[in-house]
Amino acid sequence: MSRIGKKPITVPQGAQVTLSGQDLKVKGPKGELTFKLIDEVLAKLENNELTLSPRNDSQRARAMWGMARSVVANQVTGVTTGFEKNLELTGVGYRAQMKGSTLVLQLGYSHDVEYTPKDGVKIETPKPTEIKISGIDKQAVGQTAAEIRSYRPPEPYKGKGVKFAGEVVRRKEGKKK
Repeated sequence: MSRIGKKPITVPQGAQVTLSGQDLKVKGPKGELTFKLIDEVLAKLENNELTLSPRNDSQRARAMWGMARSVVANQVTGVTTGFEKNLELTGVGYRAQMKGSTLVLQLGYSHDVEYTPKDGVKIETPKPTEIKISGIDKQAVGQTAAEIRSYRPPEPYKGKGVKFAGEVVRRKEGKKK
């Protein structure tokens, strides 16, 4: 039994879930998301509670049961409150700024790195060394943050690079004489 899959998803006030066959549509104040359930998973919507269950007892059905529940719960959270990731730039001359809808990063290379976000993902730069990524799709927000971080991940000697807010960079000792 999946501990995650067993939990029902409570649909909060302001959100609306519609189920037609295996297609699930979640609508809220921040936007609308859709998800096609895998054939091995069965969904029931009763009294503002969505419950998922496996159609049979196969290994794949039980694995997809927990995965589908997590995705749908994230979609309900996304359309009501949204998701946000924060990145920090550490290093001399490392800066970020928005030019229109494109993020321009100066990361110590001979050229500026430009990043255009996907639809549904919003990027802000409140400070030159801070990047705020927000949206309703948890996967897209996390993927965007990971792609930006991959341009210059933090290095272990001085800690320079792009890191998640609150991320601890394990430091190494430098050269000895």
